[in-house]
Amino acid sequence: MDHAAILALYDRDMREGAQPDSPDARVERIGRVVRQVSAQGWNGVVWSDLDETIAETAIAEQIAHFTGTGHEFEWKLYGHDLPLDLGRRLRDAGFTAQPEETLMIGEVAGLTLDAEPPEGIRILPVTDAQGVDRVAEVHEKAFGTDSSRMRHQLLARLAADPDTVVAVVALAGDTPVSAARMELVPGTRFAGLWGGGTVEAWRGRGIYRALVAHRARAAADRGYRYLQVDAMSTSRPILERLGFAPLTTTTPYVYVP
Repeated sequence: MDHAAILALYDRDMREGAQPDSPDARVERIGRVVRQVSAQGWNGVVWSDLDETIAETAIAEQIAHFTGTGHEFEWKLYGHDLPLDLGRRLRDAGFTAQPEETLMIGEVAGLTLDAEPPEGIRILPVTDAQGVDRVAEVHEKAFGTDSSRMRHQLLARLAADPDTVVAVVALAGDTPVSAARMELVPGTRFAGLWGGGTVEAWRGRGIYRALVAHRARAAADRGYRYLQVDAMSTSRPILERLGFAPLTTTTPYVYVP
């Protein structure tokens, strides 16, 4: 896999050419910035093409826009974005950096897809509100964060555009212990793996690995060539063993009006 070429393709198709991630969101291209605006979902900057002469003006414009809407927003900064000190400029403007993640890409044809769930665990597709409730329950237990935005987004996509999302939950008996989703981006070669989380007592048993393999097989069946993950440090070793490669870092910078 040509890492530089794949990263350039990812930037073009998934960032500069970004598509809304929910039915109530829209993508706006303002000068050399691409942002998503949503009434109830994720708000933020997904791509920029800046240099030292215009960076601070572009940052100020985005702050003014989202402050006007009353929404917290995220500037999703990648390790290769310019100018090189863009992270420092965001911090100086009042953004708070969140933990760094690694952008990892796997070519579906080269991934290890034979990982199965451990004994006693069954994987079910999520297609309705009950399934979304299970995913939200896992999300809150695994990450300790509120799941209302994720719940709204997943319900909206299942209702309005079910062919663009694959969500799954792993059950031990009737208890949800792990969950994840995959977002399919029409017109591109990329599918994104998101929200993979396992309740702490069930970690280290291969459930996360099985959910990655399950979604990878679904992507292959739908003709997607690449899988993308923003991986935390706990997930990166598992993904590397499955065949994913790190391409760059990504850091969310959050601004609260």
